[in-house]
Amino acid sequence: MLNYKKYRKQIEKLYEDLATISRHVKAKKLSGETKLERQVVYNDVPCRLSQKALSAGYQTEAANEIAYETKLFIQPELEIKPGDIVAINRLRLGPMSEYTAGESFLYGSHQEVILTQEAKA
Repeated sequence: MLNYKKYRKQIEKLYEDLATISRHVKAKKLSGETKLERQVVYNDVPCRLSQKALSAGYQTEAANEIAYETKLFIQPELEIKPGDIVAINRLRLGPMSEYTAGESFLYGSHQEVILTQEAKA
């Protein structure tokens, strides 16, 4: 059997970014009306961002669309749902970027989450 604690410790040494994960939840206003509100579920969690793919841009009538696909390595006990908003603070590499979470895949030592970011050129 694998010693996941040992592997996890080694993997987490590579975490050099911080993730803030939020999602839209139903919130009741004082008037009784229900609306969706963005709520932070995890704040400044150590993680690592890795570039998975950079697609060729495609032209629409309005703009040149560019879709980035990135992989997030993060603690396995966090519940990250598809559609969650993941803000990554790249401590050494520049400003914060926002992504949308896709499906996550759990391992004993970490989880990997596909992130997408759309930009217009």
